[in-house]
Parts: sequence; structure tokens; C-alpha cells
Amino acid sequence: MPVLIDAIDVKRRTRFEIDNIPFSCLEVEVNTPTARGGQTLVRLKIRNLITNAVFERTFKAGEKFREPDLQTVPASYLYSDGDGSYFLDQESYETLTLADAVIGNARDFLIEGGMVDLLKYNGNPIGLELPPFIELVVASTEPGVRGDTSSGSVTKPARLQTGLEIRVPLFIKEGEKVRVSTESREFGGRA
Repeated sequence: MPVLIDAIDVKRRTRFEIDNIPFSCLEVEVNTPTARGGQTLVRLKIRNLITNAVFERTFKAGEKFREPDLQTVPASYLYSDGDGSYFLDQESYETLTLADAVIGNARDFLIEGGMVDLLKYNGNPIGLELPPFIELVVASTEPGVRGDTSSGSVTKPARLQTGLEIRVPLFIKEGEKVRVSTESREFGGRA
């Protein structure tokens, strides 16, 4: 018997199915009417986990959704080419390919041998989940100049080993490992 989730119980990052398509909730807004007998509505900003399309839909509080058949499988990133990116499933040891459209900007965080969680829907890979922070090496950055705070900013641009460009504090040098937030794509500290 599949688990059912009430629309009123959906929270941020809850996963559910609508018309046999898996979705993830990004934002929730509950509208409770002031008039007696009014219907409580739940406005959801959701992401289609297969196409990555984001949109808003409104549901009645009592509507129910099925829990999707989603699995997260640990995998290591192998390499990318014109056909997509290749991952080694750490449980079955099979090589799985994800198209660039599925991976999107997550490629900026992928380093050879790096571990990620592959998301499988009904046994087929549909996406990947990155950890909150990833450690990357600073490939190039200008040396920080001590009096260079006239602009009010005490950061400088840095290019990381994957090609991602972020702002880092002046004391960071080439070759150092830094922690980068995969959600905000910002400097999160030294590694």
C-alpha cells in the first residue's frame, strides 16, 4: 500500500508524486480563509525531478499525494564527455550516464572520484544530489593587496579547479582548498 501525503503536511524538500511524476517541494504557503466554511488552500512551488521545471500550483488542504519510488544511491563521478557525465554506482558497480540537461549547473562541483548521491526513480537515474558543501582547489586568483579595501569589499575573484568562479577572502592563495556551498555557490571557509 503506497504511503499518502496530505497537501497540508507538505514541507520544504518533501517529495511526492502527481500523475506518476516525482516532484520536490521548494516553498510552501498555506492560505487559511477567514470566512466560515472557506477552504484552506496550500500553494506549493515545486520542481519536477525529471525535467527540473519549476512552477507553482495550488491544492486543497485535503488532497493527497503518493510517495514516489525514489532511491538515493551513492556514486562516484568518473568523467564527462559529449554524451553526458558518467558515474559508478557504489552498490551495483554499474556505470550510469546522466545527460548534461539532467545535471545542469551541478557539473561545476564535480571532481573526478568525488562522491555524490544519484537519485533513481523506479530504478532509473533521474538526477543527483550534491552534499551541502564541496571542497575544491583554487586554480587561480590574484594575490590580495593589504590596502585593497577601498571598495568596501574584502573579497577577490577566484577560479576553482572545476572552472567555477567565486569570491574569496583576500588571504586565500592559489592551491588552497576551500569549501563551497552547493546551494548558494559561495565561499564557505577553508577546507
